[in-house]
Amino acid sequence: MAEPQEEQFLDDIEAPEEDIDLAEGIGEDVDTSPEGVITALTEERDQLRDRLLRVMADSENLRKRAERDRREAEHYGGTRLARDLLPVYDNLNRALSAVGDEQRDVAGSVIEGIELTLRELLNVFSKHGVTVVKPEEGDQFDPQMHQAMFEAPVPGTTAGQIIQVMTEGFLLHDRLLRPAQVGVSSTPKS
Repeated sequence: MAEPQEEQFLDDIEAPEEDIDLAEGIGEDVDTSPEGVITALTEERDQLRDRLLRVMADSENLRKRAERDRREAEHYGGTRLARDLLPVYDNLNRALSAVGDEQRDVAGSVIEGIELTLRELLNVFSKHGVTVVKPEEGDQFDPQMHQAMFEAPVPGTTAGQIIQVMTEGFLLHDRLLRPAQVGVSSTPKS
């Protein structure tokens, strides 16, 4: 068996004091005088302080970026689901606009169910930050909110006025989910 070795402790009182060579680990071309060692250590300290500050700044930037990404995911995470529900809104709207007085008399409860379903869908949209963009005929065309489906010269209008609304647009908080599809007036021919 091997004999147990005696461990030396750093704070061993009985151990003889050793002289610490301040120049140890410093390159050969560096001044080993006390002033030179102090200068070298001061430079190394400054470099380490600079690296520490840079790492701290990178860490803070990473934290801010992660917080921003978390907020965006919270706000805009349902974008795909909201876009997938837009055709449901469109179809319910078309169904209600196609109903005449005759159909209302015959199938009033079915039509009322469609209206309630549409209203509930709008409430869910509102709850999650989805708002409807409803341009009116005569409004000015805004390329940030509208998509021009056609352009036609219409007497009594100015260029860039909306002359027909095909579908409504939608915003999710402040981002455009879908632009409103509109027809736009071109400059009328004289």
